[in-house]
Amino acid sequence: MTNPRVLFAGTPEFALASLEALVASGVVPVAVLTQPDRPAGRGKQMATSAVKQFAMAKSIPVLQPATLQDESVIEALVALKPDIMIVAAYGLILPQAVLDMPVRGCVNVHASILPRWRGASPIQAAILAGDKTGGVSLMSMTAGLDCGPVFVSEATDIGDDETAGELHDRLAVLGGQLFANNLEAILADELPAVEQDESQASYAGKIATNDAAMNWRLSADELCRTVRAYNPVPGAWFMAGDERVKCWQASCVEASGDAAGTVLSADHGGIVVACNRGAVAMKELQRPGKGRVSAREFAAQTNIDGTVLA
Repeated sequence: MTNPRVLFAGTPEFALASLEALVASGVVPVAVLTQPDRPAGRGKQMATSAVKQFAMAKSIPVLQPATLQDESVIEALVALKPDIMIVAAYGLILPQAVLDMPVRGCVNVHASILPRWRGASPIQAAILAGDKTGGVSLMSMTAGLDCGPVFVSEATDIGDDETAGELHDRLAVLGGQLFANNLEAILADELPAVEQDESQASYAGKIATNDAAMNWRLSADELCRTVRAYNPVPGAWFMAGDERVKCWQASCVEASGDAAGTVLSADHGGIVVACNRGAVAMKELQRPGKGRVSAREFAAQTNIDGTVLA
C-alpha cells in the first residue's frame, strides 16, 4: 500500500522505539495517540510522554484523550481515516469501535513470544520464571487480553545476568524493527495472522511493590532472578530493622545449615544472606532517600551481621 495512513498509539520508551523505527522507514503516522501529561518526580511537575516529545519534534499531530470510550474521540479518530492502527504500550483500553475502525485493524507489539506471558509484565515474568528466551510478537488486536492471532514473532536469548531494564531496551528496538520490516506485508494482506494456542497461554499481571519483596525462603537462584526482574522498577527490597532497603544487584553463592534470612557476613567482602537453598551475595544496595552504594559500603554503615532478616 502506497503512503499508508497509520495511526500510532503508545506512551513510554518501549513505544518510542517502534515509532522511531516506523518514521525512519519512511512511514510517518497521520497522528499519534498517547496518554495525557501527568505529574511526575518529586516536584510533581507535568511530564510529557517519550512518544509525545518525539512526535512534536517531528510535527506529527498528537492526541491525548483520557479515555477512548467518548463518542467525540472516536469520531475524531474515524475522521483520520487510518488504514491501520499500531499500538505499543499505549496504556488505555481500546473499545470495539476503535478496534474495528482501521481498514487493516489494530496491530500490537507485545514483549513476549505469545501465547506465553500475556498481560502487563511479560518481561519481568520471563526473568522470574527463569526463561532462557524472550522476544516480541506482532498481534492482531481483539477484545481479549493479548489473545489475538499473531502475524510474526522474533525470539532473543535472555542473558544470565540481564535485568528487566536491559531486556526491555533490547525488546523495544527488536519490536520497532519487526514493525518496520513487516508493516508493508501486513497492509498488503500478504502476512497471515495465526491463531494462538490457548493451551499454552500464561499470564503476567500488573506489578505491585509487595511483589518485589525478597523472600528468603526462596532459593538463592529464585531470589537473584527477583532482583533482576524488578530492576529498575519497583526494585527488589527487604527490611533491615525499620528500613526498607532496595537491592539492585546480587549473585548466588554456596551455603547451607543456617536459617533463611540469616546474614552470614556483612563486612568488607559484602553482604551474604542465607536462603532456603544456597545464599545470596548482595552487591549494590540503597537505603530510603539515599543513593545506591556497594554492599561493602552498606556493611560499613549498618550493623546487620548475624541478624535474621524478615
